[in-house]
Amino acid sequence: MSQYGQTGAMLLGDLPISAGAWFPWHDHPAHQLVWAARGVAAVMVGDAQWVLPSTRALWIPVGVWHRTGAVGNAELRGIYADPEQCPVEWPSPRIVIVRPLLRELLEHLSADGISDDARRRAEAVAFDLLEPMDVAPIVVPAPADPRARDVADAVLADPADSRSLAELGREVGASERTLARAFVRDCRMTFGTWRTQARLRAALPLLAQGLPMTTVAHRVGYATASAFVAAFRRAVGVPPGAYFSATKAATFPPANARS
Repeated sequence: MSQYGQTGAMLLGDLPISAGAWFPWHDHPAHQLVWAARGVAAVMVGDAQWVLPSTRALWIPVGVWHRTGAVGNAELRGIYADPEQCPVEWPSPRIVIVRPLLRELLEHLSADGISDDARRRAEAVAFDLLEPMDVAPIVVPAPADPRARDVADAVLADPADSRSLAELGREVGASERTLARAFVRDCRMTFGTWRTQARLRAALPLLAQGLPMTTVAHRVGYATASAFVAAFRRAVGVPPGAYFSATKAATFPPANARS
């Protein structure tokens, strides 16, 4: 495993993680690229969550509080970049497209026995290949109001639950108006928007596993695949297929552009 300083700007290593496991909340004194060489990783930053098949990685700037887990058994690459040597200066987390060339470079840099000069050349190319993707994270805040939180827990337990807010309110002993105000106050979004975000977050691991779009749509509460795709595109910025595809074009500046 490489070290910072004379040997280059990246520190790399292997980190197997079992399905459903999560590391505790933490941060790093270096930038991190979360990538699963095999399996599907997940990352939470605050109320935002990303699900990452091997065609996607997440750039996490130095000092950002986060936790990392796995949807299924996964082999994560511990990829860290020395802030003093790294040419990338993105101030917030960004999805990165992992095309075959970047994948091969990261695997190459994980190997032992690379000379210092060869490592520096490979790292320079890897930094140039960090291609961000213009997508919005899926954010599902937890309401502070206990009755609204009970409603939220019911939706998270069964995203396909189609009951209205008034019907859910009768279960928790609160009026529709009280709950609607609580979601806007605590989550800064309407209940309808919150439920859409919750359903889309529940869909991400199913999509990453390659389940048919119609199956995913039904499991998270949409009557048709087209309705689900439309909701996903409105919230995230791209349709589900493009979110996971290795061929989605980026719309951000190149990685070595200064922020």
